[in-house]
Amino acid sequence: MKNYVKSDPTFFRLIKGAMAATILATVVFAALFPAPLLEPADVSRVPNPSRAAWFLIWMQEVVSYSKYAIYAVVFLGGLFCMLPWMPGVTSSKRACWWPRDQRWVNWVTVLSFIVIVLLTVVAFYFRGENWSFVLPF
Repeated sequence: MKNYVKSDPTFFRLIKGAMAATILATVVFAALFPAPLLEPADVSRVPNPSRAAWFLIWMQEVVSYSKYAIYAVVFLGGLFCMLPWMPGVTSSKRACWWPRDQRWVNWVTVLSFIVIVLLTVVAFYFRGENWSFVLPF
């Protein structure tokens, strides 16, 4: 027991810091990029393109490639839900960033984040009328 670190002050500071940074980033992005909410639907005047909110537009981009591409999103969500029980994932003995025995989990998470951000940027800025690819300038 002498090699263990008390989790109360040490580990929870990391969790609180990460949670605060996530909430702050979400609030800043929500203030800078408001959700494209429109007036109530009118059949005679349909917007083109009709976009989802900024935090879901990456899924709309995925579905624009193929209707079956949504299964990749479902698989990724299931993968993240099952990470604690995946073979080869060991429980951490202490709190640290990028532990050597969980490096692949960290890379999957970071790469998923980068792909989601890239899909969001493409869907937000590079999609025009009828969801065709356009340059923003």
